[in-house]
Amino acid sequence: MESVKVGLLGLGTVGGGTANVLQRNADEIARRAGREIQVVCASARDITRSRGCDVDTIRLTTDPMEVVCDPVVEIVVELIGGTTLALELVLKAIEQGKHVVTANKALIALHGNEIFAKANEKGVMVAFEAAVAGGIPIIKAIREGLTGNQINWLAGIINGTGNFILTEMRDKGRAFDDVLKEAQARGYAEADPTFDVEGIDAAHKLAILASIAFGIPLQFEKVFTEGIGNVAREDVVYAEELGYRIKHLGIARKTSQGVELRVHPTLIPEKRLIANVDGVMNAVLVDADAVGPTLYYGAGAGAEPTASAVVADVVDVVRMLTSDPENHVPHLAFQADALTDTTVLPIEAVVTAYYLRLCVDDKPGVLADIARLLADQEISIEALLQKEPAEDKQVVPVIILTQRVVERELNAAIASIEALDSVKGSATKIRLETLK
Repeated sequence: MESVKVGLLGLGTVGGGTANVLQRNADEIARRAGREIQVVCASARDITRSRGCDVDTIRLTTDPMEVVCDPVVEIVVELIGGTTLALELVLKAIEQGKHVVTANKALIALHGNEIFAKANEKGVMVAFEAAVAGGIPIIKAIREGLTGNQINWLAGIINGTGNFILTEMRDKGRAFDDVLKEAQARGYAEADPTFDVEGIDAAHKLAILASIAFGIPLQFEKVFTEGIGNVAREDVVYAEELGYRIKHLGIARKTSQGVELRVHPTLIPEKRLIANVDGVMNAVLVDADAVGPTLYYGAGAGAEPTASAVVADVVDVVRMLTSDPENHVPHLAFQADALTDTTVLPIEAVVTAYYLRLCVDDKPGVLADIARLLADQEISIEALLQKEPAEDKQVVPVIILTQRVVERELNAAIASIEALDSVKGSATKIRLETLK
């Protein structure tokens, strides 16, 4: 049987890794796919630069549209990133009846609804396993492995840069800015780290996971996003003293009122497996009605971990080429006409527990005043920690863990607490999830 011809858009870290894996494991991949898979052409900005793969049998071009329009190419693999040219190229490939594999989470999160509608119209497949959590097959696990379940919620460490920063702050007592500079020096964070540390990258991925978990359209614009820049070293230390660790989580939960979509720093019990995912590693915890909780862990980035997911998608497409295209796995797990536009809850309506850190005057009656204002909003205190005042200081840090409460009620209580003369500055608020 004739080999399936693949065209790569982008021959950088992931593109080179993809070509490498396809070449190195060609025989094993052919045994699994049922046909040989051959990269015949690739685009790159600089085709004279040496690559981490053998390009002797690959026709190189600086024009990505040339790859898309090559008549022998059956599968276009988009690895250039961004959402402008990438969208144009992907839609052009679909228009020509070609299947698409992409690792571009922003493209799927922002334009996936349009892309999948066009792909369904043309009867082609768009695969995007590598768009979320690198080499971890989380898309396939939710879309296929858990297809008999109702997904209750999922929580993920889905950005390695943020996880590396929080791990260093905890293990070595370092400040956020200091660790961020090291992450940039190591290549974990970009020169402009906004997407990573502000949670935008994780929000792209969460929008995708929530869509396939709950059968809702992609709605990146409705994901509540909060970064880790305001997490102080003392918060990491106090959380540890109380038996918790702070992780930058993406959380999607289905409730009777709607769906929660949120990315923010979160205290989680230190005994949870996901609390012990450190460094640049990723993990996603999924809770479903039949199987219960399942945890997916691995490298969330890197040349060959991401290439692993890209190649798996290419193999899926090749398998589909010899079967009825009407019956392939739906792009977003649910049939296209069965997606439901469920309400996405605003963050003020979310119910969770909280960590509060306050700086207060070291005098009698202050804690009683704070407890009274919390009680006025029917907020119960789960734990309280009062530290000794620093030398020559008249203020002390007070740490409070609340029981579960609607966020708007906690915000009202915080406003009243901050208005007390005995409370100095603003309260630090971090959400807390037990992940039971």
